[in-house]
Amino acid sequence: MGSHDGEDEELPPPPPVPPDVVPIKAEDVVGEPPANKPIKPKRLLMDRPGIGRKGQLAQLYSNHFKVAVKSTEDFFFHYYVNLKYEDDQPVEGKGIGRKVIDKLQQTYRAELSNKDFAYDGEKSLFTVGGLPQKNNEFTVVLEDASTGKTAANGSPGGNDSPGGGDRKRVRRPYQTKTFKVEINFAAKVPMSAIGQVIRGEETENSLEALRVLDIILRQHSAEQGCLLVKQSFFYNNPSNFVDLGGGVMGCRGFHSSFRGTQSGLSLNVDVSTTMIVKPGPVIDFLLSNQNVNDPSRIDWQKAKRALKGLRIRTTPANAEFKIFGLSERICKEQTFPLRQRNGSNGDCDTIDITVYDYYAKKGIDLKYSGDLPCINTGRAKRPTYFPIELCCLVPLQRYTKALSTLQRSSLVEKSRQKPQERMTVLNDALQRSNYDSDPMLRACGVSVAPKFTQVEGRILQAPKLKAGNGDDIFSRNGRWNFTNRKFYQTCSVDKWAVVNFSARCDVRNLIRDLMRNASAKGIQMEEPFDVFEESPSMRRAPVSRRVDDMFGQIKSKLPGAPRFLMCLLPERKNCEVYGPWKRKCLAEFGIVTQCLAPTRVNDPYLLNLLMKINAKLGGLNSLLQVEASPSIPHVSEVPTIILGMDVSHGHPGQDRPSVAAVVSSRQWPLISKYRASVHTQSARLEMMSSLFKPRGTDDDGLIRESLIDFYTSSGKRKPDHIIIFRDGVSESQFTQVINIELDQIIEACKFLDEKWSPKFTVIVAQKNHHTKFFQTGSPDNVLPGTVVDNKVCHPKNFDFYMCAHAGMIGTTRPTHYHVLHDEIGFSADEMQEFVHSLSYVYQRSTTAISVVAPICYAHLAAAQVGTFLKFEEMSDTSSSQGGHTSAGSAPVPELPRLHEKVRSSMFFC
Repeated sequence: MGSHDGEDEELPPPPPVPPDVVPIKAEDVVGEPPANKPIKPKRLLMDRPGIGRKGQLAQLYSNHFKVAVKSTEDFFFHYYVNLKYEDDQPVEGKGIGRKVIDKLQQTYRAELSNKDFAYDGEKSLFTVGGLPQKNNEFTVVLEDASTGKTAANGSPGGNDSPGGGDRKRVRRPYQTKTFKVEINFAAKVPMSAIGQVIRGEETENSLEALRVLDIILRQHSAEQGCLLVKQSFFYNNPSNFVDLGGGVMGCRGFHSSFRGTQSGLSLNVDVSTTMIVKPGPVIDFLLSNQNVNDPSRIDWQKAKRALKGLRIRTTPANAEFKIFGLSERICKEQTFPLRQRNGSNGDCDTIDITVYDYYAKKGIDLKYSGDLPCINTGRAKRPTYFPIELCCLVPLQRYTKALSTLQRSSLVEKSRQKPQERMTVLNDALQRSNYDSDPMLRACGVSVAPKFTQVEGRILQAPKLKAGNGDDIFSRNGRWNFTNRKFYQTCSVDKWAVVNFSARCDVRNLIRDLMRNASAKGIQMEEPFDVFEESPSMRRAPVSRRVDDMFGQIKSKLPGAPRFLMCLLPERKNCEVYGPWKRKCLAEFGIVTQCLAPTRVNDPYLLNLLMKINAKLGGLNSLLQVEASPSIPHVSEVPTIILGMDVSHGHPGQDRPSVAAVVSSRQWPLISKYRASVHTQSARLEMMSSLFKPRGTDDDGLIRESLIDFYTSSGKRKPDHIIIFRDGVSESQFTQVINIELDQIIEACKFLDEKWSPKFTVIVAQKNHHTKFFQTGSPDNVLPGTVVDNKVCHPKNFDFYMCAHAGMIGTTRPTHYHVLHDEIGFSADEMQEFVHSLSYVYQRSTTAISVVAPICYAHLAAAQVGTFLKFEEMSDTSSSQGGHTSAGSAPVPELPRLHEKVRSSMFFC
């Protein structure tokens, strides 16, 4: 494992920004602020107002392990690492740095006073206590260094090729590399700062001290040959692999990180999964990746893209290389210049020889590679060729492309773990890691308790719901049903039609059953005007033509514009028609549409379909009883708008803009109806850049539309309270949310009315964390409504974990809510009950959901509008709604503006 343990390692995120510092863009720093302009104080994260008391007590375990830290006056010493080759060229390969530092430590241990290192794999190295010299220079020689350097003369590399045995003898074996290493003192970090972490004091020293402890964990796992991905570690153990098809495997490992909590420092250990390329013969990977059963059917252009950058081990020399590409010709035809010694006078002659013939001369019989391209591990101008059957992909190489729908479902199915199984795996992982044996942790006085932390949870009572005719709905285990009940507020479905894009379906029976179920739920659904079937001749046409042709049929046969269109698609996921169809309906014509790919149609399926249709057309399926009363603390008393904000990014490797969405409540005092605004912004940018976007005397930002819609739909009342739920940000971005983003929202309010000063509450919801809870004495998941705000939460800030939903399979993942800023004045109980209630207003289902509905809606809106067009086809001037970009970068293509007829609807539902 040692030769590739760090090649794909991914660094942990930088330390969180201290609460009194707000990062700004470099281009904003033009100079000192004007002397007469006051510097606005920055908002800090709020303190916890207390612990919640409501709910039935429940004793739980958490996957946090208590950490004892001895008081010490010692320091972590931080050194800056600079790696160069002997010709002073910088070392750019990711994995080589850790190998060089490991070799340096072995070679110069005495000169380094036997110090142990914690190295981050790139530029930072830490020790406990200082090295003898502040500035150090070393020469390190690595044998068999897999650096991706090419062999001389463009010949095949390794001892199984002319780059090996035929080469002139040298003093060092082939593949040996010499490195220059500079280790220079950068800073001292007092270990006593760990105490600040425990007290919740986020200073530069405390954040850096915690980062050092996490880097020690990474160093510890790297020494055991793990693949490192941020703070997750993966062993090369086939029992941890699950085959997902397509040459991709899920690899189960574990996450491990230190956290400051109310009960002191803890080690958070959790199961983690990453995707890896299936190790083994390259040809087997390609057959699986392209789902073919014979090498003659391989698409070699696809193969080249799939293989580039992967690492192989060759036989018989057992040398490791990185793949650059493939040869242009097959092995029997691909030649290279071979230098060989002339027996008569000792000079070298150069002859052209095919790769196949070269290996035949060496006595290596190639069984199937002769008619296939070779693997090139060199460069375009200096290729190094290997027959494909002599190459095997090494283990633990991350697969970073997007998974297919089938692979994703397979991963979910195969990686599920019941709570007790997960606890057993975590115990085993902690024992195997044996952190108490780590010399650096011992030097820090850090020891980890082997027991799960016991916490006190509370199970909140589920909110009561109202259905049609005043019926009460009582949920059980986070679920309810509409058996013998009507929807709370129903729409009428008239002026509608069905379009069928070649879905195999009994359309007439579907319509009949849909109308029967609609009547049972109180929806007046008339007969559709017509069913428009796609012409067989159009099925292979470009998708834009297919959509245009369908609308041509609709216009020619309908007496007027339809109010609703039901669209049947041939496949549920990744249907190419979906995005262009939605764009045509919602942006160009303002028609509400519901897409479906019917496979097994039954009454529960039709109920779910009708819930979406009813919500999109302005109805409400159910309502909170406290919403109908109305009696929600702080919300029902004064006009209050609820915002849900999320940014959707493309899959890894996709070059496409990010899509920012803001959903907002309407028709106060309701909290169950929403509408959405969506903009594009720079790719991978998480901070929202278009909340306030002044253009002359107008504001084209996302917030203005929400505020005006609230005013017009709520009896011409401006909201006095604005509650913001933000998804998708890390702890290091919290101060940016309550300063940069909140400032934009305040400016949008002032732009409408300079004297208007509403109160704000800002809450961040996080799903991508690693805290889990387990019932004591029960193999089942924690119950819906479980809330935890003690022992494992932040020592000082206002946060809590909520499991509002029922975890039916696997282990329930709680949502971690952080209340960053609260001018409204919620108590802990009021905030937790409010969040719990918002998990029951999701109009698409009859279950409580894992995160508040406004955030789910924002995610749906961003995803749906993002499908309107392929981003590479979007015009930079397609509309007035959209793109923000930073100075000097290319303009971000803008999304088409929603038609005014659907702009305030729940089109995303």
